[in-house]
Amino acid sequence: MSIANHFPIWDKLTESQQARIAELADFRKVPAGKVLHDGGPNCLGLVLVRSGQLRAYMLSEEGREVTISRFFEMDICLFSASCVMPDLQADVMITAEKDSEVWVIPACLFQNLMGESIALCNYTRELTMGHFSELMWLMEQIMWKSFDKRLAAFLLEEAAVEGQDVLSLTHEKIANHMGTAREVVTRMLRYFQSEGMVKLTRGTVELTDKKRLQILGM
Repeated sequence: MSIANHFPIWDKLTESQQARIAELADFRKVPAGKVLHDGGPNCLGLVLVRSGQLRAYMLSEEGREVTISRFFEMDICLFSASCVMPDLQADVMITAEKDSEVWVIPACLFQNLMGESIALCNYTRELTMGHFSELMWLMEQIMWKSFDKRLAAFLLEEAAVEGQDVLSLTHEKIANHMGTAREVVTRMLRYFQSEGMVKLTRGTVELTDKKRLQILGM
């Protein structure tokens, strides 16, 4: 499938602009676990996901992670192009959670096209506002929602993404997603297990009472 099928406003670009994107967009296969963007001053560009799953997260000075967003097939990530988006300045790392295929539109090309195309400029601003809203939502969750509610919601989201109730998740991985310590996750999962909401085995969490988790996560 070509990049034209993954670019939402492709038909609003000129033939010349389409040709430049098709020629210069870098198609990459990214294995699970590989860092696509390290959050540093280097600007990767616009990332379009053809297949797989990417994770965008922030890293504290103490080395603690917190997931901001995930990107799936047909999604577009701007966090890797913050150098050309002054309204979206944040040191965000991006890794592949699963084997993925992506197109990367170089930052210089992306910036030039924004200067030429009002449609692309407007669409990019919509994406920026969406990314900004995700950041604000995350801050609200961390500041105002208790951890048991956040964990219940996270487990339900994982089950929906994976399409199954037995999740291959270590306590460390959950902690990285949620921006907390592994010990905090372990204590809460054990409480969930004592209440019959989950079953814990080495490296997995099975959701055994999704209805109660849904009520808790509300």
